[in-house]
Amino acid sequence: MTVGFALAGRTASEISAAVEAGVRSGSLQAGDPLPPIRAAATQLGVSPATVAAAYQALRQRGIAESAGRHGTRVRPRPAVAPARGQFRLEVPEGVLDLATGAPDPRLLPDLGPALARAAAAGTSTGYAAGTVHPPLRAAARERLERDGVDGSELAVVGGALDGIERLLNAHLLPGDRVAVEDPGWANLLDLVAALGLRAVPVPVDEDGPDPRRLADALRAGARAFVVTSRAHNPTGAGVTAARAVDLRAVLAEHPDVLVIEDDHAGELSVDALHPLAGATGAWGFVRSVSKSYGPDLRLAVVAGDATSIGRLVGRQRVGTGWVSLLLQRLVADLWSDPAVAVTVATAKEEYEIRRTALVEALRARNQPVTGRTGLNVWVSVPDETTAVARLREAGFAVAPGALYRIATPPAIRISVGGLETDAVPALADATVRAVTGTSETPGV
Repeated sequence: MTVGFALAGRTASEISAAVEAGVRSGSLQAGDPLPPIRAAATQLGVSPATVAAAYQALRQRGIAESAGRHGTRVRPRPAVAPARGQFRLEVPEGVLDLATGAPDPRLLPDLGPALARAAAAGTSTGYAAGTVHPPLRAAARERLERDGVDGSELAVVGGALDGIERLLNAHLLPGDRVAVEDPGWANLLDLVAALGLRAVPVPVDEDGPDPRRLADALRAGARAFVVTSRAHNPTGAGVTAARAVDLRAVLAEHPDVLVIEDDHAGELSVDALHPLAGATGAWGFVRSVSKSYGPDLRLAVVAGDATSIGRLVGRQRVGTGWVSLLLQRLVADLWSDPAVAVTVATAKEEYEIRRTALVEALRARNQPVTGRTGLNVWVSVPDETTAVARLREAGFAVAPGALYRIATPPAIRISVGGLETDAVPALADATVRAVTGTSETPGV
């Protein structure tokens, strides 16, 4: 435990508040263990049940997690804002950032013309106008149905994670189990913890989630399944046609399970979409625009069954109300602009070139790697901390796999958003050295 933190409190709420304050102040760091329950109870002069209740509350709020035989520890990215942002992956000056997973700003469309046109169309006429912008609804439905997703019931939300959270809240309660990909999107794993849900890991290979392990998770009581359709973050997997058939067969045995699909890559994906939409009675298909058009465009469309969309929109109405109509007009304009379509297509080709070049370079050096689609590749390593440190010394910042995995072996994630192809050979050499601990580059 970090020096400077002292557990305090007489009730469960006071003890959990002390831990939360320690995380906010930085006296408790990511991965720090909390005192064993009995030791903490003796120290504070309370019952073990009181400490156990405090730790349970911290787990339910996504601040702490169970570490098995090692007790309870602070989550890698706890659901509380730290005072100094100490849980961010800082990238030193002069080091190439391949850790954050952001798109290359140079490959994003110019929003200026569309912004001017959206603003010229006028602002909302009042609260009663809060709804889905008709041109956006029509364009979204056409795009989704072209990919085999029923778009007759639609909602607009503030980004992919907002849509996923609203769908989970529409059907689940704290303590419910959710089948998630392992490894999977770090933000989703954090969200599941913050909602007080219990993640059930389902291993992923390059063709998508393992159907047999999904069946195990559903038999174990998982009430929802969240899956990445393609361009999987962090492994670059994509659900193939054959895998979709197998997954649908498993889901058909559990018709009450909520299936949420995250198609965050959208137009940037070179893979065809093989959706699971409709495999069960409750489903939601989420497509955001952040990766293709810009991270600041906090908008996603959600298609789903009538009950799920009705619950989502109803809850949205008594909360945020609606997504800005100005933003909706902007996205509808971008979707209709031929010049923007060319820019997005060019970005898709460039990301494909970068990722393919890196995967081929690593394989040429006899380094196992996955990354068939999307902006990320996944490299197995014997020790994440050592590999990340060595690559940083070589001038490359990558992400430790611990942020993305639950029960799968150690690895690192390398994102190609900021990678130029002429840097690929040096990165591949440095990766091999980071993994093996030698100065040699096998296979070259």
